[in-house]
Amino acid sequence: MAFRKFWRQAVSRSVPLPLKLGFTVFMAVLIPVYWTNYGPTNFLYFCDMALLLTLAGVWLESPLLVSMPTVGILAPQILWVADFGFNLGGVRLTGMTDYMFEAATPLLLRGLSLFHGWLPFLLVYLVWRLGYDRRALLSWTALAWGLMLVSYFFLPGPRPDAGLTPVNVDYVFGPSDKAPQTWMPDWAWLTLMMVGLPVALFSPVHLAMNRWRGASA
Repeated sequence: MAFRKFWRQAVSRSVPLPLKLGFTVFMAVLIPVYWTNYGPTNFLYFCDMALLLTLAGVWLESPLLVSMPTVGILAPQILWVADFGFNLGGVRLTGMTDYMFEAATPLLLRGLSLFHGWLPFLLVYLVWRLGYDRRALLSWTALAWGLMLVSYFFLPGPRPDAGLTPVNVDYVFGPSDKAPQTWMPDWAWLTLMMVGLPVALFSPVHLAMNRWRGASA
């Protein structure tokens, strides 16, 4: 009975089955490749956590599970798209996509990382199909705080020779993976991130999505 219910939901028209299958195939490639090359801590990045939530969200057709990553990564990923576009044109904007043009990074990893470019548009589409869950702001903020605290207390900080090892995950030590910021004490930077991200990045998206497609909870 449970399987039949799940399958009926899977083939429903809210999210097209080809999209569900295509995204699942992509994740079936990305997860083992990232795990092998970067290690499991790579999935503590906001953008990678967003992928996992989206995978669950498309199959469960959960407004909350697609709304959370929309709140969390839409604004920075739009910046990623802009930075990548400028880089393609030979203009360096912020440097956040410089790694996409470094020959030292394997082509497969760079190709998979293109998800940063299409995921925000997929999330907007999913919110359009499923609706926006107003609990997303608080839910994503709580998750983001947990990820940042784990990254700050248990994962390595910036270092210039990290290679593919995830360091400074979620930028809890500053904007650079090469060296920690020096403008303020580490704890003050972390506090600034934990307060500033919900106010400056998450809340504006929440307000826009809630006005556009707010429906549940």
